Amino acid sequence: MKIRGFDVQVIVMLMSMLSLVYCQNKEVVTTTNIDGGRIGSHSYAFYVLGDSSVDCGDNTLFYPLLHGHFSLYPCNGSDSTLLPQLLAEKIGLKSMRPFYGQNGSVEEIFGGLNFGSTQATIMNQGSQSHQSLNQQLRQVSETMQLLQLHLATDIALQFTRSSIFALSFGKDDYIDLFLQNSTNQMSNHTFATILVDQMTNAVRYLYDANARKIICFGILPLGCTPRVAWEMNRTSDYNGSGCEEQVNDLIMEYNNLLEEHMAKLNTELPEIHVVFCDVYHGMMEIINQPWLFGFVDTKTACCGLGLNGAMIGCMSMDIACNEPSKHLWWDLLNPTQAVNSILADAAWSGSLISNLCHPITIHELVNIKV
Repeated sequence: MKIRGFDVQVIVMLMSMLSLVYCQNKEVVTTTNIDGGRIGSHSYAFYVLGDSSVDCGDNTLFYPLLHGHFSLYPCNGSDSTLLPQLLAEKIGLKSMRPFYGQNGSVEEIFGGLNFGSTQATIMNQGSQSHQSLNQQLRQVSETMQLLQLHLATDIALQFTRSSIFALSFGKDDYIDLFLQNSTNQMSNHTFATILVDQMTNAVRYLYDANARKIICFGILPLGCTPRVAWEMNRTSDYNGSGCEEQVNDLIMEYNNLLEEHMAKLNTELPEIHVVFCDVYHGMMEIINQPWLFGFVDTKTACCGLGLNGAMIGCMSMDIACNEPSKHLWWDLLNPTQAVNSILADAAWSGSLISNLCHPITIHELVNIKV
């Protein structure tokens, strides 16, 4: 994937950060004052790229003015309730700021950043309301260049190689496909192939930028979300009794193809460690046996209006249910924090749901020395 040009807003921000740091007595940054690499860990920082699966809107320009078919409150509280952020806590990182939420301190970069953007897509739609995959990759590149300005060359290289980079895309591309028919001009197989090729190129791009530890998340079962299930079953007798299998079949095709490509990269690129996390099958285990995980409602959105809370999204926290932890779905398209917590535990150590991430767990990835 060839990334060209620089984001003007990014350049302005980077210049302000440089000025701030150099004005602070021109302190030399070494590995001893980098806020990362926790005890027992061989990973310094966590950098996340993605769509609405990693961002609640805090890092999306002009949100909530241009939130489209999404909720005004697409998660219960903040980004800290989402899967990547829960994993960051397990790594030992207390905070992972949104890229556009930085206050100008270069030290924030040392702990990791969330480049993700609600409504972001792999396919570049040219929207000004969110950062596409290409735009986020460019932001990562510029951030790594900033690190090189503050660290000795060998330290900067080791810092990047030891950090974790996570990619979680595709969800919003398929939401556009199912709900807006924005890609109905191509076959579903072609659509999946194009998306996976772009994701593969993205991992190669990160590898060329010296990333060696990479997590790639699959797409959740969109056919089971309240909104997609309702849209695909607009009949008066629909009661949300099951998932839309045709939609889920397409998601599985994408996930399977993505997993195959990630496995190939592990054999093709020297020293790379790519972990694929199968969020789809993890959530299906919960959907098929909700009582084992403490869930009561697997069909109704905790925060939404209309049949199964699927017609109007979470426009106010006042309409949210009293016990979100008993619900699988928070709103039209997003799981609750309770679901994300289970997935985070499974991804980290394989507890409750085995083999969610492979070939190794996230805990094992974190502790690999490169």
